[in-house]
Order: sequence, then C-alpha cells, then structure tokens
Amino acid sequence: MMRQYELVERVQRYKPDVNEALLNKAYVYAMQKHGHQKRASGDPYFSHPLEVAAILTDMRMDEATIAVALLHDTIEDTSATRQEIDTLFGPDMGKLVEGLTKLKKLDLVSKKAEQAENLRKLLLAISDDVRVLLVKLADRLHNMRTLDHMRPDKRLRIAEETMDIYAPLAGRMGMQDMREELEELAFRYINPEAHKAVTERLAEFFERNKGVVGEIEQALSELFVEHALYAEVKSRRKKPWSVFRKMETKAISFEQLSDLIGFRVILANLEDCYRALGAIHVKWSMVPGRFKDYISTPKQNDYRSIHTTIVGPSRQRVELQIRTQAMDAVAEYGVAAHSIYKDHGNKPNGAGHAISKDTNAYAWLRQTIEALAEGDNPEEFLENTKLELFQDQVFAFTPKGRLIALPRGATPIDFAYAVHTDVGDTCVGAKVNGRIMPLMTELKNGDEVEIIRSKAQVPPAAWESIVVTGKARSAIRRATRNAIRKQYTGLGTCILERAFERAGKTFSKEQIKPVLHRLARKEVEDVLAAVGRGELSSPDVLKAVFPEHKEDRVAQSPKPREEGWFNLRNAAGMLFQIPGMSSSRKSRKTGDTGKGGAVPIRGVRGDLPVSFAPEGAVPGDRIVGIMQPGSGITIYPIQSPSLTAFDDQPERWIDVRWDIDEDMKERFPARVSVTAINEPGSLASIAQTIAANDANIHTLSMVQTAPDFTEMVFDLEVWDLKHLNRLISQLKDNSSVSDAKRVNG
Repeated sequence: MMRQYELVERVQRYKPDVNEALLNKAYVYAMQKHGHQKRASGDPYFSHPLEVAAILTDMRMDEATIAVALLHDTIEDTSATRQEIDTLFGPDMGKLVEGLTKLKKLDLVSKKAEQAENLRKLLLAISDDVRVLLVKLADRLHNMRTLDHMRPDKRLRIAEETMDIYAPLAGRMGMQDMREELEELAFRYINPEAHKAVTERLAEFFERNKGVVGEIEQALSELFVEHALYAEVKSRRKKPWSVFRKMETKAISFEQLSDLIGFRVILANLEDCYRALGAIHVKWSMVPGRFKDYISTPKQNDYRSIHTTIVGPSRQRVELQIRTQAMDAVAEYGVAAHSIYKDHGNKPNGAGHAISKDTNAYAWLRQTIEALAEGDNPEEFLENTKLELFQDQVFAFTPKGRLIALPRGATPIDFAYAVHTDVGDTCVGAKVNGRIMPLMTELKNGDEVEIIRSKAQVPPAAWESIVVTGKARSAIRRATRNAIRKQYTGLGTCILERAFERAGKTFSKEQIKPVLHRLARKEVEDVLAAVGRGELSSPDVLKAVFPEHKEDRVAQSPKPREEGWFNLRNAAGMLFQIPGMSSSRKSRKTGDTGKGGAVPIRGVRGDLPVSFAPEGAVPGDRIVGIMQPGSGITIYPIQSPSLTAFDDQPERWIDVRWDIDEDMKERFPARVSVTAINEPGSLASIAQTIAANDANIHTLSMVQTAPDFTEMVFDLEVWDLKHLNRLISQLKDNSSVSDAKRVNG
C-alpha cells in the first residue's frame, strides 16, 4: 500500500508547489475513518481510495482532486458527515465528496430506478464541477480492476453498468485511454468466451506482423526526414472490444478487418500536420472515403486529429492519425488534459482550483443535464442518458452555418430538437441540401438542414421510434404526455356535458372552480382529465356542483361478452367496452356507420357512443380513437389515410388498444380490394377462396376498370390481422386474381 510521503512525491513530480498539508491531512483522515474495514478481496478498505488517488496522479490532477479521491467514500461508508468534511477541508471539498456519495434509503420500485437516480445525482454534481467525474471514473476503473473478488451476479451487473454508462461517458469527455480500459475490463466479464477468442486471435496476428509494423514505422520516419519534418511515429493496436464490436456491427469476419494496427504521427505544430498529410498522400494512395479532418471540425469531446488510410508499404492498408502533442494529450486524457487549472481566488485548504468550463465536452455535459433533468421518470432518464452517450457522430449545418453535432443515424427531427426544443415541437418538414426530404432521412456529414415549422404542429408519438437522441425522445414524450392529457380533458368535458344534460343541468367550467377542494384537485383541467381517465366519476362532479341533486336512476353498464361485446383499453389502462359484431352488423345494414352502441368507461357512469371507421379495424391493428363531438368515438386503424383530416386537432385523438378475450369468438370488419380477371366464374372462385379461409362477405361492390379486369371491393368479417393477411395471400394465389390488397380508407 502506498505510503503518505510516496503519494506526495507522485504529485510533486508534475506540481512542485503541491499543498503537502492538504494531502497529508486527507490521507490521515481517510485512513482513520475507514479503520479496519476490509474489501471483498480481504485488503484494507483504505487501499481502494489510495489506488483511486494514484490513478489521478497519472492524469496529473491537482492536490484538491487527489484529496477528494482519498475522501470519496468517507460520507457513504464511514461515520464521516458533510459538516465534518466542510469544517476540516472547506465547503468546496465537502461539496465534491458529497457529489460522489450514492443516494441512500431510496423509496424506488426497481433497481433500475435506483441506478437512474444515482446517475442523475452524479451528473448534476459533474455539471457543477467536472472533477467529480474524474474521481468517479478513477473509482470505477479501480473497482473494475479488482472485480474478480465480487459475486458473479454483482460482477456482471457492475460490468454492464460500466459498458453502458461509464465507458461512454469517459469517451464523451475525451478520455479515450480511460474509456478503452473500462470497455476492455467490462468485455472480459460480460462475454468471457468472445473476449478470450478475440484476444487469442489478436495475439497471433500481432506476432505474425511484428516485422510489418517496424517496416511501416521506418518508411514513415524516412519520409518525414526527407520533408524536414520532426515527427514521432508510434503504432497503436486495436483493443479486443473494439474488434469484437466492429465484427458484430458490420457482420464481418476477423480476416476482413484491415485496421487492427494503426499509427499515430505526432508533430510540433498545426502547419506540420498538414505538411505531413500532403507528403503521405503524394507518396502513397489514399483509400477513398477514409479521410476525416477533425482538426478543422473537432468532435464534441474536443478531439482533434486528421484521420487517413493509405495503401502503404508492401501494399498494406495503413490507418494514420496525425496530430500535435497538445492534441494527443487531449485525445488520451480529455478534459483533464486542457489548461484546466484556473485560479478562483485564495480559497482555503488548496481547493481554489477548478477545471475550466470552456471546453466543448463540458458544454455538451451541461446541455445534456439541462435537457434530461426536466421531469422524466428515472427509467426514462437512464435510457435517454445512454442514448446521449453514443460516440459516433455526424456534423450537419443550419442554413446560417451553425454546426450541429448529432449521433450517427440522426434524422432531421433530431436536428430540429438539437437546435431548440420549440423548433422540434413545431417541425413539420425539412429541406436537406435544398431538397424537401422525409423526416426519417438519415443525415450525413456536411448536410445542410432547414427545418419547416408550423405553430399548429404537435409532435406525433410515433416520432419517438424514429429519433436517436435522448433530447428529442425526452421532448417528444413530454409533448405526448401533454397531448394525452389534453385528450382526456376533452373526453372528460364530453362526459360531463352529457351527465349534466341528463340531470337537466347546463355544464360550464366556471361551475367547477368553487368546488375544486371537494374534488381534491387544484385546477379545473385536473378535474376534466381525471374524469376522462376514469379516476373521477361524473356523478361525483355533479354532486359536488349541485349537492341537492338526486339521481333518478342508476345507469347499468352492459356486461362484457354478452351479445358480442369486446374490450378496448387505452394507453392509461382505461377500459372501453364496445359492442361486437352483432351490433355493428345491424348498424351497417341500416347504412348508419357513424354510430354504434353505448360504451361504458370503467369508473364513469353514463355511456358514450362508439363506432368503427368505414374501412373497419381488426385485432392486431394498431388503432386510435377520434372523438366526434356530440356523437362519441370512432375507431380507426392507425394506417388509415382518413386520419390526416384530424392532424391539426390532436385534442380529439385517443390512444386505445385491443383487449380481446381469447374465449370470445367474434369477427371484425375489414375492407379488401381485389382486381380480378374479367371472365366467367371469377367471382365464384374468389368467393370460394374467402369461404375456404373462414371469412365472411358482408357487402360487395364491383367497378369494371378495363375490358379484361374488374375491381371488386369486399367488406369482410375476419378474426384478426393474421387471419386477414393469410386471406389476402390466398387471394393473390388464386388464378382468377391479378392483385389483392387491404383498403385503408
């Protein structure tokens, strides 16, 4: 175990004016507090904070950060308190130590929620002072190095958390060496068989190619001497996790990999980098599509370097990274390698230095926290943070030339939300490089994106499955929640209007304001939404407004599964009971497709008419309900073009889903168009196919479209979507049929 004077000497090597008193005090205090505590390995617990401090000395951190590393587990695992730390080391040190302390006694429903809340707390602390991140990453690195001593289940959980969160976070902050070691250690525990196989293959490859590496280094060095360039050339081996990930994502074999060995060319200044690039490209051919200039366009984590791949000596593909010494330091140590110590006055106890907040990586972190910390539940926060941590990026531009960095695979919707949340919420279209393109278009490096906006737009919930950034996903969910609340408010208003009308009263929102306390709600909108969700009954509201009112009758809801009833359930779990085919058949026979039977809503007395759209809907379809003022709800399949008529009326949309009892045997309406050969017997053949597939023809219309073909439109009754698709497939196989397809409005 490292002794007190050894730690001081390590810091003195790069900071001669080190505050020895601070380090000595932190060392003694932490050792006393941890006392006789032991780690899972049996080592004294104090060896852990000491090793974390040693890792940070390798990164040349200041004595305040080293002291925080020594103290980082004291509040969490010993009798130490924040007040005691403040008294002995100052409030700045106390704040840093507390930022590294996990939340305790969490009243959360899942381990994932607990993990998310701890991550949220950590990120908020990091956004205030990035030294918290450096200590946390060093802490995680030492824990990963000693993971063998943990239980197998805990070992796997920690490794997965490292791979999902801490390694990408290190990468996002530019700490590439830290990221690679964390990934490598996590890979070893998450997939030990793959780790062993890839490691062995890499060892064989490097052994075979020892001579090639020397030959390439010599050829490059000689080239630079010819051009009077002083350059340091060093080889870089690809790590097992990086190799395995590339093989998986690109579905290629080990033999197809061409960049297992790369070379870094370190030069004195910026001009020499471009001179070296010119000399290399004149001497050897460049591989098309493998050139990237991250010096003129740095990555969001401040990484700067020129990447190129050439067909070099012995016709070998050679991957090169060209950079200056300063750029190389940033590439390895990220935010810790900047001119990061800025004096903020003569603060006590040596805590008067903080890392600069002027870096792109740190700016990204603060923006991420602002975007993700607004009201999402813990699981959403965790998911969106993971999305934000992906490293691969594309760079797109606004029409005014502003650079927007996005994850690879990002769409114009992601771009709009990256510009501003309001721009994303009002986005209705996009021009990419001057041409109108679909919103799901995948953006490429250098694209210029112009967002087309409309104040009437509300972001559809379906966008959530398209976007790739956490900021966009979080904003869409928030807008969707607001839209759903608006739907329930509209539905609640409709229910209350009908309930008041039956009671001989006139409903108005003003009547509810004086009785909000009786209904245990703060706002009128809360009452309306609660009624719409089925949390509050309309008679309760009526009774609150008119205490003297007495009901003349008790509404009785039809029982499920009597006379063909089936269930729909909305996104909030509210159950709609809707008449099945026996009632819908009657309505179609009379030509009344606009009305159906009464629909009891669980928790709400009274009824609400429900009907299907003319094209029908079947179990397996994703469906949506549209409020029809004064006439109830119409159910549409989500792919129905008829829904475009309601795009500017989001308050009328109700998210519903099927809740069919397997024991209930009811068919459902669907419309199919069949183009048949115009010959005797074709209709009989088609009808026979429909009957053989256990479907029922309700109505049929025929339009002769050409001398040789006739278009037939069938209103059918089928069991579900699988049944319908099977029937359409059988119709297409019929020799009398040229084409068959479902009609969606």
